[in-house]
Amino acid sequence: MKKSLIFLIILIALFKIPAGLAQSKNPIIEGWYADPEGVILDKQYWVFPTFSAKYRQQVFLDAFSSKDMVTWKKHEHIIDTTVIKWAYMAMWAPSIVKKDKKYYLFFSANDIQSKARNGKEDDHIGGIGIAVANKPEGPYKDHLGKPLINQFYNNAQPIDQYVFQDKDNQFYIIYGGWGRCNISKLNDDFTALVPFADGNLVKEITPKNYVEGPTMFIRNGKYYLMWSEGGWTNGTYKVAYGVSDSVFGPFERVSTVLEADESIATGAGHHSVINIPNTDEWYMVYHRRPIPNLDRDHRVVCIDRMFFDKDGKIENVKMTFEGVKRKLK
Repeated sequence: MKKSLIFLIILIALFKIPAGLAQSKNPIIEGWYADPEGVILDKQYWVFPTFSAKYRQQVFLDAFSSKDMVTWKKHEHIIDTTVIKWAYMAMWAPSIVKKDKKYYLFFSANDIQSKARNGKEDDHIGGIGIAVANKPEGPYKDHLGKPLINQFYNNAQPIDQYVFQDKDNQFYIIYGGWGRCNISKLNDDFTALVPFADGNLVKEITPKNYVEGPTMFIRNGKYYLMWSEGGWTNGTYKVAYGVSDSVFGPFERVSTVLEADESIATGAGHHSVINIPNTDEWYMVYHRRPIPNLDRDHRVVCIDRMFFDKDGKIENVKMTFEGVKRKLK
């Protein structure tokens, strides 16, 4: 046996990864999942996706962790509707943050479609809720016992929340469906929204062509708001973005950066972004529809690199089957 082959075998054994897994491959996890929240927690990579199924079956959330962004461990049913008593279907679009050694998992539930009528809210309970745990994988408990947001402020459906920590450590919740995007300030223990100086609980920051699925990050002092356009049930779904000097915008639409590629997949959208700390290395975590796509809920989670040009514009993200290279934390 040649020395080079022996060395390779030893190297694989030391890193405890099978041959051929130098890259993640797309999709990165098995099964139908969507709306992935990619994040780094406690020096590990995590993905918190929606279980992609009919709404009456979509009553729990799984999570996935990795030390290298290639090999993923599944954490099943980290939360479900037996814990969130007011939710009965359509738990989706998780967003997670760590604060004061606790993990707060924000989620949408029940897919409410209209405002409460005649003061009756029994058939309109739903919106954005919060669960809390001592570990990213749970077990989680209901933080409020009710939705944090269940009203249609500015006619934005209360869904698709993203929780963003600003440079001054203030946490904001950015959310909204039906073509409207709102931002609200969270109080210190995540039990309520804090009114702005004008007394309003929310501000509208909707950019042109916005549909849903907002996410935000800061790069070189600029605020990047990204969102999904098109229809989530089909191949028209895509990702666009805008840039501002303020968390409140205005966010003028710059361009589309992720869309269907008939040689790979369609319906790519509802994404999140991972930045390796202290680097300019960026990754987009997103869902897409395999070709052929045989069902509304057949969506898979993928990761590909995201690059910027010299002017700070996001370059078009190329979907791949190869995924990303191993990135040890």
